[in-house]
Amino acid sequence: MTKPTSDEIRSQFLEFFKSKGHEVVGSAGVVPRNDPTLLFTNAGMVQFKDTFLGEDRRAYTRAATSQKCVRMSGKHNDLNNVGKTARHHTFFEMLGNFSFGDYFKRDAIAYAWELLTVVWKLPKSHLVITVFGGEDGLPADDEAREIWKEVTGFGDDRIIGLGRADNFWTMGDTGPCGPCTEIHYFMGPGEPDLAAFNVVEPGYDGAGWMEIWNNVFMQFNRAVKDGPLVPLPAQSVDTGMGLERITAVLQGVTSNYDTDLLRPLVERAAEIGGKAYGGTDGPFDVACRVIADHARMTAFALAEGITPSNKDRGAALRSVMRRAIRFGYLQGLREPTFDQVVALVIDRMGGAYPELFQHRDFILSQSRAEDVRFRETVPTGLALLEKFEGWRVGPKGERVLPGEVAFDLHATYGFPYDLTMVIGEEWGFAVDGDGFAEAMKVHSSKSRGDGDGVSVSDEKRVRVEHRDVLAKVGPVDFVGYGQEVDEARVVALFALGDDGAVTAVESLPTGARGQVVTSRTPFYGEAGGQVGDTGVINAGESTFKVSDTQKPVHGLVVHVGTVTAGGLAIGDAVTLAVDREARQATRRNHSATHLLHWALRKVLGAHAQQKGSKVSPEGLRFDYASTRALTDDEVARIENLVNDEVLANLPVETEVTTQSEARARGAMMIFEEKYGDAVRLLRIGRESVELCGGTHATRTGDIGLFKVVSDANVGAGVRRIEAVTGFGALELTRKLTSTLQRAADTLKAPVAELGARVEKAVERERELQREVEALKRQLMTGGGGGAAEVTALPGGNRLVVARAPVGDEKGLRELADHLRDKHAPAVVVVGATTPEGKALLVVAVSKEATGLYQAGKIVGQLAAVVGGRGGGRPDMASAGGPDGAKLDEAFARAHTIVA
Repeated sequence: MTKPTSDEIRSQFLEFFKSKGHEVVGSAGVVPRNDPTLLFTNAGMVQFKDTFLGEDRRAYTRAATSQKCVRMSGKHNDLNNVGKTARHHTFFEMLGNFSFGDYFKRDAIAYAWELLTVVWKLPKSHLVITVFGGEDGLPADDEAREIWKEVTGFGDDRIIGLGRADNFWTMGDTGPCGPCTEIHYFMGPGEPDLAAFNVVEPGYDGAGWMEIWNNVFMQFNRAVKDGPLVPLPAQSVDTGMGLERITAVLQGVTSNYDTDLLRPLVERAAEIGGKAYGGTDGPFDVACRVIADHARMTAFALAEGITPSNKDRGAALRSVMRRAIRFGYLQGLREPTFDQVVALVIDRMGGAYPELFQHRDFILSQSRAEDVRFRETVPTGLALLEKFEGWRVGPKGERVLPGEVAFDLHATYGFPYDLTMVIGEEWGFAVDGDGFAEAMKVHSSKSRGDGDGVSVSDEKRVRVEHRDVLAKVGPVDFVGYGQEVDEARVVALFALGDDGAVTAVESLPTGARGQVVTSRTPFYGEAGGQVGDTGVINAGESTFKVSDTQKPVHGLVVHVGTVTAGGLAIGDAVTLAVDREARQATRRNHSATHLLHWALRKVLGAHAQQKGSKVSPEGLRFDYASTRALTDDEVARIENLVNDEVLANLPVETEVTTQSEARARGAMMIFEEKYGDAVRLLRIGRESVELCGGTHATRTGDIGLFKVVSDANVGAGVRRIEAVTGFGALELTRKLTSTLQRAADTLKAPVAELGARVEKAVERERELQREVEALKRQLMTGGGGGAAEVTALPGGNRLVVARAPVGDEKGLRELADHLRDKHAPAVVVVGATTPEGKALLVVAVSKEATGLYQAGKIVGQLAAVVGGRGGGRPDMASAGGPDGAKLDEAFARAHTIVA
């Protein structure tokens, strides 16, 4: 019998549920849309979270997906276990079927059983079911047990009740929750042994029982932590089945790494390593599995514009990439090769996920660059370990590297902890693991303290307030695409406290800061990078000045501002008027942002995808994926492309369509953005086609002049363009013209000759600087200051102390070099005071004397005398301090230290 491919299995799952009335929905990105609580999409239900919560209404009540997922921790996905077991992964695909208040337990169970035993013909003797058996006052799910008995014919020996940890699902301390039922399959060897059934994950060989499908029944709601469970009015179903796991079952292998999803990648890693893969738990085979898994996560993360960095998703990606790279390094791979396995991921999975092909060059260049960067850290780490002297002594007399030092190597120099452990084994030292963990804990605590002052609990509380209003009054009708003034009624009011607290109220008096919700509004709530509208809301003699417009939860628009006259109350009839001038400027800048995105990709390539944006009346800011600055020629080409579209004065075309239709027509979709089933498709100019819910110009000519202001680096692999349009561009031109004229007047030259005059002036300044440096050297080394004091030391060495006439560190170093060469072997201490009264010190030690005298240690003690700090190499070090009056005291201290 021919074994199905993973592509066929994915397709069979989706087609099965399509035949059961489910809408087949495309995978969301691995970057969650509008969910700050998650670094990555870690389950199929993430893209439907708002639907389950009742905040988003879909055109269907049944859905099926194959979702790209990334997990870095959890029951099945501890990063440190990836490669060591048969089923741990960072990247995987989750097959899922969902019911939003439609079918419930009976149909979900029947569908699962039919697909497994009728379509895929799995032997029933190899299947076991678990249900929630009750715990901590929660009732057992006897309903699911009875349905399973009816559908399968199984007895209680094959329908096993387990506790909360395995068979009860919650979204958090509050919210929807319910029992779940899991289907387990026996992977061998031999015949199933029910007495040996357990839910513990197997080792590297994958033998034993394996969970293949989890069906979650969202049956209850918990309003408050530890509160009672209340039945939901619309009960739902959320299921998840790992494609890698079911593929292993259907292809007759016990390890996910032996399926056609991963085995070719494992074999490629082994080929690069120069050995045959044996499928064991040996170091080489583990390394091959790690590289295969991490190459998939790397490819998909980079395809969505995530780049390796030291923060958030970028940090997670970097840790995965470097883990794969160092596993290869420890197996003897000394040249960058990780990108070769990543390339195979693209080749094999690009058919199902075209974004891999689309961003191939960017994915591979980033993969190789990170490989190279990591390898550059290895010599640095080894050199630091070689020079380290602060060893501790262990209980058996062994050398121990302090944990805080190991952490500093990891955090500051990028030298991995486990590589430090390996070096320790080779060099004969231990590492203080507890100290490392404590340093990591302190670092993490400090990192969490660097937020914006809004706690997660505050954010949740605010969302609950707004969610309650949304449930009560329904979604706000946005009419701002076609008008800037409208009539409506106030349906909700919130008072804003000085601490940011939001409180629902019946009215707002004069002077009160608050939020106003109306039945409909022309005001655009901040979204998709476009700032919220400003303007006024009038009710008779009362005025509410709108300083911002926000959408705290999907469907609810709140006008933020202050009552400047009279007061507002729920039920008031109001007139809403958007600030027209600000809106028009924002429209111009937003449309220009689309053209800029198109032009960037035209000039740099498809990898220059959007990473973020901000569109306001003042201008636009556009973050894009790139590892280098734009050249002047590239900036000019981008400006020409955009302005050419502006001058064509083409109509901006807007159409409401479906996501699938938009994809088919080549529309750009930003993974970080959240799109509903009905989407707005915008065509701006001749080639720019994107999905966007923002407000835009009517014709490209409305944009006016487009001008790039700057292009700057904002993080690893991310750059930011700032630009202006219309009157903003006109104002920039006036400022630049004025600046040029002032410079020309200063140099007494025509503007046309300004460039040549500035170059001539700069060259003259360089000549004068060189003359100054020469005079400083002459003063330093030619006796312009006090004579050097030379004192004999044991072993033929000398101590040389001198005060320099000029407080310049570069000059001090040159003087120290000069005196060290002149009096070698010597310890040289030179110092000077700056015009501000600060002390500068440089210590130089002849190479042959560094065994006895360390410049870094000496200068550190001298720095304390003048109230400062210092350090450096054993042969050259420098320091500074605020107390220049104690320089002579520092010179005297030098004699004591050296003696």
